[in-house]
Amino acid sequence: MKDENVDSKIIPPQVVGSAIDAIEKRIFKTEAEAQVLFDKASKRLLSINEWEKYAGISSFQLIDAHGIRADRTAETGDFIRIDIPGPGTHVGMGYDWVRIEDIKLLSEDEQQVLSVIVRPCNHPMDKDGPTAHFFKDTATSTFVIRKFGLVVTAEEHGRNEVPNTDQGSFLDKSRNFFVGIAAKIGLSYPQWKSLVKGLLAD
Repeated sequence: MKDENVDSKIIPPQVVGSAIDAIEKRIFKTEAEAQVLFDKASKRLLSINEWEKYAGISSFQLIDAHGIRADRTAETGDFIRIDIPGPGTHVGMGYDWVRIEDIKLLSEDEQQVLSVIVRPCNHPMDKDGPTAHFFKDTATSTFVIRKFGLVVTAEEHGRNEVPNTDQGSFLDKSRNFFVGIAAKIGLSYPQWKSLVKGLLAD
């Protein structure tokens, strides 16, 4: 079903640290039904402020390139403020932060694919500041909605995940170590599995 040529265009290669893949699939009887879900799931994927409904653990807020809350669909260059359970970091002002590096809509090799790739980043109000996330900025998460014939999938692919223990205060480093290790051993998987399932919900 998946095409490696398409995946190489949207998912960074795994080089260092850990990786994670959470995938949910729906199979339909007609092309029209599959197209309806692809379109609906694509809108949900770009509606970052609604992710909490599906992920159920953390909350997500879309922030524009100027550091202002945005009530719209996501765009390249936007930030996502993540509020995970437990204490946040001082450098992130209580939150973890990622930035949307790229949004792609591809139609290739019988597939339709919408992908959103995010990377840990600085706090938007501290443009030259350190990475405000429990992973280093080597890490990426690629979120995908894919239609191939009668099959629609929602996917999250984490790559190059290394705990961010080089920056910030001792408390920030300690927090990032424990959260990052928890994510590395799979404790983040239930959240992403819940999200991808929710993106495909009726």
